[in-house]
Amino acid sequence: MTAPGPASASLPARRPVLAWALWDWGSAAFNAVVTTFVFSTYLASTLFVDPAIVAAANGNDDDPALVRALAANASLVGVALMIAGIVVALVAPVLGQRSDGTGRRKLWLGINTGLVVLAMAAMVFVEGTPASLVLGATLLAVGNVFFEFASVNYYAMLTQVSTRENIGRVSGFGWGMGYVGGIVLLLLLLVLFIQSFGDPDAGGLLAVSKDGGLNIRLAVLASAVWYGVFAIPVLVRVPEIPAQRRQVRVGFFRSYAVLWGTLRSLWRDSRQVLLFLVASAVFRDGLTGVFTFGAIIAAQVFGFSSTEVLYFAVAANVVAGISTMFAGRLDDRFGPKRVIVVSLIGLIVLGGVVLFIGTSVPLFWVAGLGLGVFVGPVQSASRSFLARVAPEGREGEIFGLYATTGRAVSFLAPGLFALFVGITGDTRLGILGIVLILAAGLLLMLPVSAKTAVIR
Repeated sequence: MTAPGPASASLPARRPVLAWALWDWGSAAFNAVVTTFVFSTYLASTLFVDPAIVAAANGNDDDPALVRALAANASLVGVALMIAGIVVALVAPVLGQRSDGTGRRKLWLGINTGLVVLAMAAMVFVEGTPASLVLGATLLAVGNVFFEFASVNYYAMLTQVSTRENIGRVSGFGWGMGYVGGIVLLLLLLVLFIQSFGDPDAGGLLAVSKDGGLNIRLAVLASAVWYGVFAIPVLVRVPEIPAQRRQVRVGFFRSYAVLWGTLRSLWRDSRQVLLFLVASAVFRDGLTGVFTFGAIIAAQVFGFSSTEVLYFAVAANVVAGISTMFAGRLDDRFGPKRVIVVSLIGLIVLGGVVLFIGTSVPLFWVAGLGLGVFVGPVQSASRSFLARVAPEGREGEIFGLYATTGRAVSFLAPGLFALFVGITGDTRLGILGIVLILAAGLLLMLPVSAKTAVIR
């Protein structure tokens, strides 16, 4: 087994890195299935609209009452995610800090991943009725909270399976594995549960009834099992960080005093790192908006069915996976900042394009797949940027701040999406808020330079 730290340029082919990256592969069950292409789209469907409104629309998707009801449901999802973000912002840095000090990164990764899996499994009870919408939005929020907590420790473990020379490739390999995992899982769900084969009232080769969204609910349940299985290798094969590397032995609430000391030290000695945390918080919130609301826009504005959304998802994941793995090499060669800046510019341009293409489905495919080219590289390069500048043994604490700063402004994307949709009654215009957030993140990122943090 490879020891923590040392690695060679060929490390991505070795078992510890593969085991680590399989968590990314499995996490597609939450990222792709729950938050983006299946469950969130399910919550935004007419199943959760008052049947009287649906009946009155009589198949007219442009009926004003139906459009307003769907927009209101999308706004509710945004509010639920905003509340989840507040919880993460308050707790994530302390959890990361404490896992550094106790040498229990894997323990907390396992606990939080398990809680995400349980939240996903509980989604099987979210029937396709208006009365279940709040339950669905709540489980979506709970899953997001514990997924962020798990990610803090998972990201910190990047330095345990890479070196400064290949950290970009390893990070890109992980993100790419996530996209490939998403492709495989979405295809399986499409064939087994969602695509109709002959009977329009049944989904998949298993011929699961679509009544009350049962086929979608069972697809999410299968995804929970997928995530749980592929989360096991990282807990078994990747070495744990030695507890003696940190000697923080304080109570939970006292940990906030330690956190405040860390922030003061960053402000005094490593202001560039603090600036990156702020910039990445803003543009990552914009990325969250792309993920969370992109499928909703596809369904409500461009008329994609749940099956068509999955076809689009598979294509987008293919593009994103290829571009992310390639960008990992560019990261190591040119630095993560350049990858981030170029990718953000691409996202802003293509996001703006969506506003002006009417209801043209072919143009949406082109713009959407273009967005996929840039989304993965921003995420992977941001992770490697912070891992490069984090002091040894303090990665969990720094990535906890990464999660917190991201969630401290996590109300922006859902809030501006809900605001633009609420004011205009047009779900499409929600993307304007997302584009504005990405542009703000880009402006904040431009003056940032990479320099290892000093924490006293």
